Amino acid sequence: MNLKFQIIVAAIILVALCVIINMIRAKRLELRYALAWLIVGVGTLILDFFPSMMNWLAYKLGIASPVNMLFFFGFCFSLIIIFVLTIAVSRMSIRIKELAQQLALHEKRSQKE
Repeated sequence: MNLKFQIIVAAIILVALCVIINMIRAKRLELRYALAWLIVGVGTLILDFFPSMMNWLAYKLGIASPVNMLFFFGFCFSLIIIFVLTIAVSRMSIRIKELAQQLALHEKRSQKE
């Protein structure tokens, strides 16, 4: 990989990591959701600094091309993120339903009084 391209990729990743960290500090993003992005960012940064590691890892995993390995890992990561967010939405949906039911009962009680 070209050194100039490596520097550009590293700069983009570092900016993205700084944005994520600032969003966590500003309470616009919860740490439990941002942790996966931070891990992926650091992992990508390591692979950017040591491109031969990607070739070695692809060889050890029996994947023909390092690019195929990256696409596969990206796909798996996307599935994990979707699953985690689905669980979070389901929990919130259940909690909203319970809160709406409690509010309706509270309003019904206050109307009787």
